Amino acid sequence: MKLDVHKIQNKNGLSIEVLNLGGIIRSIKTPDRKGVFEDVVLGFQDPKHYLEEHPYFGAIVGRFANRISHGKFTLEGKEYSLAQNNGTNHLHGGLSGFDKAIWKVEPLENENGIQLSYTSKDGEEGYPGNLSVTVAYVLTDDNTLKVKYQAQTDKTTVINLTQHSYFNLSGDFSKQILDHELLLHADQYLPLDSTQIPEGYYQSVLDTPFDFSTSKTIGRDIEAKNEQLEIGSGYDHCWVINNPNNQIVKAAEVYHPESGRTMDVYTDQPGMQLYTANFLDSTLPSKTGGTYGSRSGFCVETQYFPNAPNEPNFPITILKPSETFTSETWFQFSVK
Repeated sequence: MKLDVHKIQNKNGLSIEVLNLGGIIRSIKTPDRKGVFEDVVLGFQDPKHYLEEHPYFGAIVGRFANRISHGKFTLEGKEYSLAQNNGTNHLHGGLSGFDKAIWKVEPLENENGIQLSYTSKDGEEGYPGNLSVTVAYVLTDDNTLKVKYQAQTDKTTVINLTQHSYFNLSGDFSKQILDHELLLHADQYLPLDSTQIPEGYYQSVLDTPFDFSTSKTIGRDIEAKNEQLEIGSGYDHCWVINNPNNQIVKAAEVYHPESGRTMDVYTDQPGMQLYTANFLDSTLPSKTGGTYGSRSGFCVETQYFPNAPNEPNFPITILKPSETFTSETWFQFSVK
């Protein structure tokens, strides 16, 4: 297997490196308020480490991101069974999801970026339909990384794609991300059962540790006595983004006071999974020396809701042969 690294850079010097394996974002180098460029995404110095087990560092996740209860769903009267690779549940596309696929990479003609394409065969990991997927990574001169997804199928299937980068805006991966200030444009989140499957209803964030409707540090309430936080050992939940018209809206703002780096997240997706790397256990080598410990990064995975194929109340994740799935998420970097 040949691992290729593709670099995109804009006129300001901000740069991104992407692997053909899993469409993995291997690095994002962006300046702090003093103009010092540092890498702000977790991953490995040696690309070969990505061939071994790791927690989806930087990868494109599919065919269905997040969890599906008991690895089962019914579509057009037929039940499909998927791998149970997360306890009794199916997680992030299965044993060999899009994160482990080799994607074809081509430069974009009219934009500063690359297009990755992959065809997931009918029956792959148990999913129906030949699904052809393209993901474009575009880097603009206002320091925005745009991730544009598109997919078509020849048989009715389910789809949920996300980008699984772990961010640490300090650029020092020996530090936890608890000092990062986070604002989420979300008035509700999805409570989980003990196996981390949504219960099926929306819960107000008011008067809970899940309220980021005004900016606060990620660490402020993460150790609060709360049954939901205990289930995920911290934040590992999906928020319902305030986006009634399915437009591209600002979903999150993250600010690291010490470096001055900020990251604004825009998306047209209904949900965003905030994961605070609670299960990193100091076994994987860090790019900045040492190992990755618990909460040394955070993920903001824009997506449809977990277990949506089994939840009639959730936005529909079904893709039919006559349709084209499209979605965009933007990560905009700046300093203040």
